[in-house]
Amino acid sequence: MKLAWLLWMTSMLPQPLADQTCLATTVYLEARSESTIGQFAVAEVALRRRERGYYGKTVCDVVRAPRQFALSTTPESFQVTNLKAFTKAWKIAGESMAIWKLPRADRVMVVPGADHFATTSISPKWATQAPLRTIGEHAFYAAN
Repeated sequence: MKLAWLLWMTSMLPQPLADQTCLATTVYLEARSESTIGQFAVAEVALRRRERGYYGKTVCDVVRAPRQFALSTTPESFQVTNLKAFTKAWKIAGESMAIWKLPRADRVMVVPGADHFATTSISPKWATQAPLRTIGEHAFYAAN
């Protein structure tokens, strides 16, 4: 399925299905080849930004913010072809959103405090401190 179709679908779905779709698509685009824990970490960063009010009030707003996640930089003609990986991303998105509904003290976090990540092959200009944790090919940072 085309990314454009997924993005259109999010505009038609009620909350929280739209947010789960946006989060699943982000996990797929950013980390489909990563471990399950790495995928949870990517979802956690997006949910933490939403909770803090960075870039919007919904998950879709956050992950669509210009140049923040792959959802805003991937061409809409991109084809989501690995349905097994998308199904896994969908489940991770749903579980992550359920975790995020819990009181803070009850949440199990993968990358506590992380609000940014980058692939380990680059040194982002905004990273002024060492990463909090590296999982697979992603380094997770507390930038804000």
